[in-house]
Amino acid sequence: MRNVAKRVVFFLMLIGVWELVYLCGIWPEYVLPSPVSVGKTLVGGFQNRTLLIGIGISMKRIAIGYGISIGIGIFLGIVIARFRILEDTLGALISGLQTLPTICWLPLALLWFGLNDRAIIFLVIMGAVLSIAIATDSGVKNVPSLYIRAAKTMGAKGWRLYLEVIIPAALPHIIIGMKQGWSFAWRSLMAGELLIVCLGLGHLMMIGRELNDMSQVIAVMIVIIIIGIVVDRLFFVKVEKRIRERWGLTKS
Repeated sequence: MRNVAKRVVFFLMLIGVWELVYLCGIWPEYVLPSPVSVGKTLVGGFQNRTLLIGIGISMKRIAIGYGISIGIGIFLGIVIARFRILEDTLGALISGLQTLPTICWLPLALLWFGLNDRAIIFLVIMGAVLSIAIATDSGVKNVPSLYIRAAKTMGAKGWRLYLEVIIPAALPHIIIGMKQGWSFAWRSLMAGELLIVCLGLGHLMMIGRELNDMSQVIAVMIVIIIIGIVVDRLFFVKVEKRIRERWGLTKS
């Protein structure tokens, strides 16, 4: 309860600073609307279901793209760490591609898939899969050799060794990669929805920009932030806590 109270106080202070800046009149209202104006836009967006529809469509796209990214990323990370030839070739390519902004994949996505959901899902995959693969590769390589030798003496080998020993031991790194991939997936999703005309939260932001309605733009941004916090608290934080407890890393 104490942590919740701290967060509530912190966010109330942010809103207070926002209102103070608005009242100072540094920027006109069409550039920086008041918290009250944004709050009314949020309520109106949920009442007329535009935000609900946008959230549903965007969450569907990111769920598909991010789910595919997890499967491909973990598999790539394991095989790169397992085979030296793939580390020297595919691993180097993935490290190079990681520096490439996701938006650079947009022209290819449009040529390959057209103006549809598949193009956006492709952008989401390319935004998340590389960080997951790199983190998995790092996690597998950093598994203590003692664990592997002990498992081999007990008869574990091949994929059983990976499923029962190496992957569980590499989970802290994998979760970090998944968390980073989640944030990259959202950035890729918004880039796709902003530039490809289709329904979704990014499209609502684009409409707000075209109508010079900053209240709608900020309202959508707040919705995205809230979704990120909720997913982090309900999934990533709990998983990280269980892993720390499993490996005896919880503070006493």
